[in-house]
Amino acid sequence: MSKDYYQILGVDKKAAKEEIKKAFRKLAHKYHPDKKDGDEVKFKEASEAYAVLSDDKKRAEYDAYGRVFSDGASASGGGGFGGFDFSDFVNQGGFGAGQGVEFDLGDIFSEFFGGGGRSRTKRGRDISIDIELPFEESVFGVSRKVLLTKTSVCDICEGTGAKSSKTKTCSKCNGKGKMHETRKSILGSFSTTRTCDACYGKGTVPEESCDRCLGSGVRRKEEEITVAIPAGIDSGEMIRMNGAGEAVAGGVSGDLYIKIHVVPHKNFRKEGNNLITDLSVKLSSALLGGEYVLETLDGNITVKIPAGISFGEILRVKGKGVPVSGGRRGDLLIKINIQMPAKLSRIAKKAVEELKEEGI
Repeated sequence: MSKDYYQILGVDKKAAKEEIKKAFRKLAHKYHPDKKDGDEVKFKEASEAYAVLSDDKKRAEYDAYGRVFSDGASASGGGGFGGFDFSDFVNQGGFGAGQGVEFDLGDIFSEFFGGGGRSRTKRGRDISIDIELPFEESVFGVSRKVLLTKTSVCDICEGTGAKSSKTKTCSKCNGKGKMHETRKSILGSFSTTRTCDACYGKGTVPEESCDRCLGSGVRRKEEEITVAIPAGIDSGEMIRMNGAGEAVAGGVSGDLYIKIHVVPHKNFRKEGNNLITDLSVKLSSALLGGEYVLETLDGNITVKIPAGISFGEILRVKGKGVPVSGGRRGDLLIKINIQMPAKLSRIAKKAVEELKEEGI
């Protein structure tokens, strides 16, 4: 059974060429395979239908016999693009045949999928580096200087590419700053506009180019960059510095990404804005109380152990944790471990037996 090309395109049998063309464009936009929700089968069917109905001779044959003979085979006879061979179609009188039309699906559908002739600002490459931090610096924050070799804005001409302030009209774009192009495709003509790559959209070029960057406005060099690492940063976190990446002629610089690797501390670990450490106390201190000197990131402090403290109990020292906004800080949490004696002396054993008799 032959296909109903009118039904595929959704047009009446008396539809004019312009209406058929409009219907095909709509379906091509909807079903193009490069789209996320495209449908290759329906796209091929619409293309096949348009190949026939847009050609007067083939359309007449199709209307009379339900098939096409002018190309030596049935239009739905297979081969090529689902029964429709684009190269055949262009050669035998399709869209603009014999008019020097380019056949490039990327060009045809750029209007539909985000092209549309819009000029885009050029952007330099992003750069990624790694920095290793001691635990203390990750807690309190630090400023680090790193030396990078990258393409940067020329420090002599400050990115202008000019040796002096004198300029002249760009001969490539005649001072317009943009280049206009008209391209033909099977769906018609498309106009595109792009930024002039000689003057980068300014319309003027320097009369004399900068000796250091040779007029490009950028050059490869070593550059020292200061990285401000915030307090409380965690291992694996990324810092982004806008515009600190690679520069590009006539565009904007990329970004610099710094990945942080924190070296673990032997005594402390971080949990949110709090610092946690372990403190081992003697059994006698756990029973009777006592005082211990604890080394912290802020220096030594004296910790008072209350009598009768339990194993795993946590003591809180306010304001000795990670700095937070507003000048405040988290807390230092001290987890108590009770040291059990491996051996008891005769006196100690007697004392423990007395405690046992008292039910302790």
